[in-house]
Amino acid sequence: MTLDDTDKAIVQALQRDGRAPYAAIADAVGLSETAVRNRVKRLTEAGVMQIVAVTDPGQLGFARQAMIGVRADGDLEVVAAALAALPEVDYVVITAGSYDVLAEVVCVDDAHLLELVSTRIRSVPGVRQTDTLMYLKLQHERYDWGVR
Repeated sequence: MTLDDTDKAIVQALQRDGRAPYAAIADAVGLSETAVRNRVKRLTEAGVMQIVAVTDPGQLGFARQAMIGVRADGDLEVVAAALAALPEVDYVVITAGSYDVLAEVVCVDDAHLLELVSTRIRSVPGVRQTDTLMYLKLQHERYDWGVR
């Protein structure tokens, strides 16, 4: 899908504030509120963007987050899909470098993380080795990187 300058301006406005009123966005981009609503619908249905609440897992009872580095054999797409199917996994990428796949996990506590890694992740067919990188402090996070 090709985005025009107006689509890009709408995406940027929603990156800054996902709850921005369509009327305010319409004023900023020079369209009607209905036209903005239709463009947002088209962009979300095409998978260009999604509008979600970004939460703090710690405040919702999830005290342990970690990135799991996975070295795998076989079809990496299959391994990545199996990891993505686990409910604790919120982010999976196939990578080049030290790990074949990285998976971010959100767990209630250390015991939950231990069970997840030792029992379920390591039993995924193709997983050869895992390294667990526990998050100590979220230093920076952003979602308004713009559009090209």
